[in-house]
Amino acid sequence: MDLKSHRFILYFQEEQATELCQVATVRSFKDGMLVFEENEIPDSLYLVLTGEVEFSKSLGPNHYQAIAWAYPNDFFGEFGVLDGQPRSARAICRGDTTLAKIPRDLLMEILGRTPGHVVLKLFSHIIQYLRMTTDQYVHEIMHKQKMALIGEMVNTIVHDFKSPFTGILLSSSMLREMHPEDEETQEWCHLIETQVSRMLGMAEELLEFTRGTSTLQKKPVKLSEVFAKFEKMNRIYFKEAQVDFVVSGVEDIVLAADDNKLIRVWQNLVTNAVDAFDGKGGRIEIAATQQSQWVYLKIADNGPGIPQEIQSRLFDAFVTYGKRGGTGLGTAIARSIITAHGGDISFTSNSTGTTFLIKLPVAESVVDSGIAIEPNFPVKTVTY
Repeated sequence: MDLKSHRFILYFQEEQATELCQVATVRSFKDGMLVFEENEIPDSLYLVLTGEVEFSKSLGPNHYQAIAWAYPNDFFGEFGVLDGQPRSARAICRGDTTLAKIPRDLLMEILGRTPGHVVLKLFSHIIQYLRMTTDQYVHEIMHKQKMALIGEMVNTIVHDFKSPFTGILLSSSMLREMHPEDEETQEWCHLIETQVSRMLGMAEELLEFTRGTSTLQKKPVKLSEVFAKFEKMNRIYFKEAQVDFVVSGVEDIVLAADDNKLIRVWQNLVTNAVDAFDGKGGRIEIAATQQSQWVYLKIADNGPGIPQEIQSRLFDAFVTYGKRGGTGLGTAIARSIITAHGGDISFTSNSTGTTFLIKLPVAESVVDSGIAIEPNFPVKTVTY
């Protein structure tokens, strides 16, 4: 944006606005460049013309907590300019950014000649921004504490459940050996073992999410086999919920993926849809298409839709609405898994249903965090 049309400049009358533009220095910054460090003595006010600036507090050596962001038409550094105290946070550019820098001494001299009502308007904006930043910082701290608490609880649960789970698996294995010719017994034992492994996997994924990582065991997988396994695991669940589950277009599609993690994504999204049916039954349709190096999945239901109140925050952690016992982590975990695969997830929703749109790379060309995956598909740990 043009310096003359920046919000900060427009607070002033024409004479002072012209002076500010004359004393300002416009500079371009690359992604990751430092604007100023925490505890640095302030010498300037900054106006954001293009790009974004992240503000963070030091939590220890090379460990920072983001507390606020500045976008085009925002300004920052005003507190240090006004009171002369050291900077309370560091500022780093995220992406290519253009800033206008106004020296502190010249700004204070111009403010001294500025009418009082103009200064009051400026201070009103500063106070409003301070309130917003404080709320955001409190939210980030609470989020971090919740994640740590969940991580501790899940870790304890996994530890306590390993012994009974081992007993269940052992009993199932013995039943299989006692009835080797009984196909129905074999089928039920296999289902028991699959569900126990699934429960342990869900707990491990939740632990990974609380740590901000997602470890993938990538390999070439047929999408049709992944959905066949998913349908088999949920056949009784769908029957009891009176849900028609239909999959199409998945034949001949091969992904480089962690199939168990993808099943976790399907489970989270489908369970939300079944919950939304509220016992009245419904229909869930999954359709896949392949275009060049990408696979596009649509997971659509005919439920009442996602409440408008949470649509903008649906993929954030701890966002839930009207669900008994919901943690608000399902869609957040789903997004983290899709992102770790190098894909993308979005949705559309109205009163006649919800459709999730998922984009994933095919096996021939998989890119994970900008790095091509080798043919043997090694384990990758992605931090998000």
